[in-house]
Amino acid sequence: MPPHSPYKAYSLSNFRDIPQMAMLPEEVKFDIEVVGHVLPFKTNSFVIEQLIDWDQAPDDPLFVLTFPQRGMLRSEHYAEIAGLLQEGADASVVKVAANRIRAGLNPHPAGQVSHNIPTLEGEPLDGMQHKYRETVLFFPSQGQTCHAYCSFCFRWPQFVGQAELKFASREVERLVEYLKANPRVTDVLFTGGDPMIMSARHLAEYFEPLLAADLPNLRHIRIGTKSLSFWPYRYLTDKDAGEVLALFRRVADAGKHLAVMAHFNHPRELRPEPVRKAIRAVRETGAVIRTQSPLLAHINDDPALWSEMWDTQVDLGCVPYYMFVARNTGAQHYFAVPLVRAWEIFREAYQRVSGLGRSVRGPCMSANPGKAQVLGVSEMNGEKVMVLRFIQGRDPDWVHRPFFARYDEQATWLSDLRPAFGGTSFYFEEELEQFYRENLRAEHSEDYE
Repeated sequence: MPPHSPYKAYSLSNFRDIPQMAMLPEEVKFDIEVVGHVLPFKTNSFVIEQLIDWDQAPDDPLFVLTFPQRGMLRSEHYAEIAGLLQEGADASVVKVAANRIRAGLNPHPAGQVSHNIPTLEGEPLDGMQHKYRETVLFFPSQGQTCHAYCSFCFRWPQFVGQAELKFASREVERLVEYLKANPRVTDVLFTGGDPMIMSARHLAEYFEPLLAADLPNLRHIRIGTKSLSFWPYRYLTDKDAGEVLALFRRVADAGKHLAVMAHFNHPRELRPEPVRKAIRAVRETGAVIRTQSPLLAHINDDPALWSEMWDTQVDLGCVPYYMFVARNTGAQHYFAVPLVRAWEIFREAYQRVSGLGRSVRGPCMSANPGKAQVLGVSEMNGEKVMVLRFIQGRDPDWVHRPFFARYDEQATWLSDLRPAFGGTSFYFEEELEQFYRENLRAEHSEDYE
């Protein structure tokens, strides 16, 4: 492989050193600084040199994907932080204001803190989540950062330096014990942050105990990662790239299915040759790459982009998996696409691809009751309605049972919807309320966060 620029990270402290920033107006740079004091910002040399079209910046979708945008803050929040910076306020004062703003951005949606943290022998297992019966999420402590941060990321609290907002665990032994005590769990998802920021040695410290335990119920190990797009050299030329690939092969040799849950948000991310070579290298280990992304205003809210992305992913041997919608946290107001429009985009893109690309499901919301999919818009008994179902649910019995909501062109999340046909509640609400009553840490039971 020909030599490439070394990995270099850019954050709020040094982003003005990026040579291409000289092309942008000063007000754009100030916007980055203001928003970056509240929501996390990090990018790297590969993103700068290979993904962003600087001739189109600041409107380029890959620039929007990685650089903070003024609209990501509400006007009153932007004005407060901008005023503090312009008057030269002490950093501690700016931090207090930023933390207060963050607290109002729903930092842990869908019950991540109040409902999803499992217990073992009466003790909470911090750094783990267990929402759906078959799947446990594990947050390795060394993997709670990324090669670059996506501006829309719903896990933004992991990166803002507030320890009380962060999930992380080093206790893989407790994970093994939990899996033994819960034989219905078949999947462990390593997430973050990005687990592929870790060294091969650290990855092995988590993977090897799982494999050595030889748990019959553990069939699938998943890794949620953006590394194939944001730093493909992780699998090609990093000093331990060969060790990473060898570890992946050991998972397959142990009889476990390794699924790399790859995040690609725009078809341009699939074009660089290093990305394609990295995909080939990962697939040759026996791992399966499944792809997912939210639908995002200003970045990919165009059916042509989605059909191109799914077609290209299939060509490269990847499996299109999910189209999500922007979660109700952080800068959702800036990135959200209304559910009706999201369904229209999904439907048009889906129509353009062959059956191999139609493995994808969407548009979906990872809400508090479960993973809700918008199936479409219909008319029944003279009423225009939205048709939805759960792909996953806190109660598995909810899965694939359709439910109907009043037609609402403005709704962007499950909690915005109201039952159709004069109903006062959706079928799952009573059971969800019962779940809340039984959960001593329950809060906001009226919401479908």
